[in-house]
Amino acid sequence: MPIQSFIDYLELEKKYSSNTIISYRADLNAFIDFAEINSGSRNIMDVSYGEIRNWIVNLVDTGISNRSINRKISSLNSYYKFLVKTEQITTNPLAKHKALKTEKKVLVPFSELEISRVITRINETDDFEAIRNQFIVELFYSTGIRRIELVNLKLSNFDFDNKSLKVLGKRNKERIIPLISSVLDSFKIYMVARQSLPNIMDDKDLFLTKRGTKVYETLVYRTINDYFSKASSKVKCSPHVLRHSFATHLLNEGADLNSVKELLGHTSLAATQVYTHSSIAELKKVYSNAHPRSKN
Repeated sequence: MPIQSFIDYLELEKKYSSNTIISYRADLNAFIDFAEINSGSRNIMDVSYGEIRNWIVNLVDTGISNRSINRKISSLNSYYKFLVKTEQITTNPLAKHKALKTEKKVLVPFSELEISRVITRINETDDFEAIRNQFIVELFYSTGIRRIELVNLKLSNFDFDNKSLKVLGKRNKERIIPLISSVLDSFKIYMVARQSLPNIMDDKDLFLTKRGTKVYETLVYRTINDYFSKASSKVKCSPHVLRHSFATHLLNEGADLNSVKELLGHTSLAATQVYTHSSIAELKKVYSNAHPRSKN
């Protein structure tokens, strides 16, 4: 397969996750299929920008969002950059391509009150799943970790003595996140409940189902959505909104942007600056209260 060397590069050198690699492979194969139908060739190494443009038009006609189309083209662009880098082609046909315009989505964080309501509601029951779910909510909100990062946590990631958590992020990049006392208390309670499970299959994984197997991403998403949709009127109630809430609340309380960047595991400051937009209301309030002229 002409793209296999690229896939190997993503996996072995770039250290991309399996889900990301699956997306890249699917995007490239979709274009290969399109090219074969329209030009009779499955060789995408020497296609023109015009052929790629035809694919973009076709994707638009099928009703796919501009955001999704941009992702697909980004996969193709990465492939051509790889071919140029490895001297298999001399010119990237997407070198001058401009991404389609997309609407900026404003993600509204949960309030501290909404998060407290959820934790209080979970506390009303004390079975294994309720104890686990409370710990999941607290860990999301106090660390800002991603859903896949939480799912893949091992018992060995917790350093109780140093009150910290080791997280394996994107591209296998490790970071250490400090833990507050309430999370450590929840960890102790959860571990007691975890040890009482009749059968533990995945003994090295931190979060388990009541059957003793490792939790999965859909279960975690559904858990957060179920609890927060009852405590919040927000349209989107997901683990990512909890991550967003973590960053926004830290910035509202005066946390340094670079520190928040490190805690979130971002590679660039630009990715973290997205969360400053949600802090504008708080900044306006501080400004109004602090500026001498505003008091008049």
